[in-house]
Amino acid sequence: MARIAVIGAGMGSLAAAARLAIGGHRVVVHERSATYGGGVGRVERDGFAFDTGPGLLLLPAVQRDLFVKTGRESLEQSVGLAQADPAARHVFADGTDLTLPNASRSGVMEALDGALGAGSGERWSEVMLRAREAWEATRRPLLEDAVSGATAALREDPYPAAGKRGLLRRPARARTLSAVADGELRDPRLAALLESYPLDYGLDPRTAPASATVLAYVEQTFGVWYVPGGLRALADAVYARCLARKVEFRFGAEVTGVLEKDGRAAGVELADGGTAEADFVVAGAPLPALYRDHVLPWESEDELPDWGPRHPRGVLTVHLALRGARPADAVHRTVVHAPDRERALTWAFDSPGTTDAVPTVTVLRPDDPALRPDDGHEAVTVRVTVPPHGRAGLDWTAPAAADAAAERAVAAAEAAVPGLRERELWRIVRTPADTERETGAPGGSVPAPALAGAHGSLLRSPNADALPGLYRVGGWAHPGGGLPHAGMSGAIVADLIMGGPGGSR
Repeated sequence: MARIAVIGAGMGSLAAAARLAIGGHRVVVHERSATYGGGVGRVERDGFAFDTGPGLLLLPAVQRDLFVKTGRESLEQSVGLAQADPAARHVFADGTDLTLPNASRSGVMEALDGALGAGSGERWSEVMLRAREAWEATRRPLLEDAVSGATAALREDPYPAAGKRGLLRRPARARTLSAVADGELRDPRLAALLESYPLDYGLDPRTAPASATVLAYVEQTFGVWYVPGGLRALADAVYARCLARKVEFRFGAEVTGVLEKDGRAAGVELADGGTAEADFVVAGAPLPALYRDHVLPWESEDELPDWGPRHPRGVLTVHLALRGARPADAVHRTVVHAPDRERALTWAFDSPGTTDAVPTVTVLRPDDPALRPDDGHEAVTVRVTVPPHGRAGLDWTAPAAADAAAERAVAAAEAAVPGLRERELWRIVRTPADTERETGAPGGSVPAPALAGAHGSLLRSPNADALPGLYRVGGWAHPGGGLPHAGMSGAIVADLIMGGPGGSR
């Protein structure tokens, strides 16, 4: 039985801890805050409750595997799971209204033809077929297996552009997702639809690789799911599974470094001056000192690591308590597209000083009695991809900065919820500065999933460190950000520590 110290209690850490504990190891999780779940948090007030992280679940098979491998109760027995159907509603700048069914290729084609005109569904389907090629080429080395030579080869983008050319008739390669959207979809509304997927992960569609089309493909193919009680209920269930497997948690225990002995990791150093010895260390938090010492060389001590994207984005969330019942025909998720695409992207990614830009917003309206005081009220969350806090971003603590951005987001959200501001009782605004304070993520940035292409800039650090006995898990390591990716990283790390090749299958 090995002693294992886990840094951070995010979802990747919890997944690794539960799997390692079922293997007979003694696992101790050190978490700087007072709770678990990382970005999968919750705020409550006056009988209302809101998820602070993702509001929907993709690839539930990852969570199902975790529960099957660590206990008797399945995922559905532990938390319940329901398909979100329709998958999403989209309101475009010209007023076009599109509702997409969940996990139905033919249904999506029919909806697109009906809302955007004949031929729209076929053009979208052709892009999704090419996205499928990229998915099949990248799924194992990019998501399911530990980093290898096959992963390194994914610096090149596997997405084939429309048509074939050249003497050997090899598929040409598109450079960016926006190039795919403009060149292959040939409709600004279809382009906005495709671009909304990477944008939701904090990626600029103008620079994101064409392989980012897999984000739309995965959602359309495998569906969108909701956990009754909110996604925080999933974090609760995974934490409970850890406790059942005798994982020990030490909250309020900030880790500042990794102990080394005889050339390998030997435990962790704590902010209070104490230490905790271990045979293996699993780092599930973006700890700059750890990365600076053992992963990449920096030019100066105050330079933060370049985890994937050079400047990861943050998320602004506005939680709204509304008077009045949720309409029976309301859609769980609505994306309201920016009236001026270029101006909105410039504010989020290029020039945060452009303070009057109206962004693309995602409006979440779950039909869940657990999130509201009674059926005469409604809990709504508005999410926006925004510049991070501090360096390369905005000072979100500056007077009126958060309130001004929130007001623009809420005004845009009225396209999804008519009369929103008249129904508002109160709001809670959360910025990247709040995320940084609560999770320790630099700038409150939210890690994007690993993607092929872009010269490897979206690939993640290997789970096994050059320092023997040290492993990395969670969004800042392979295979990147997102709930499914966190679960996969936990499975990979647990398998590596237990002597396997490192695989989440």
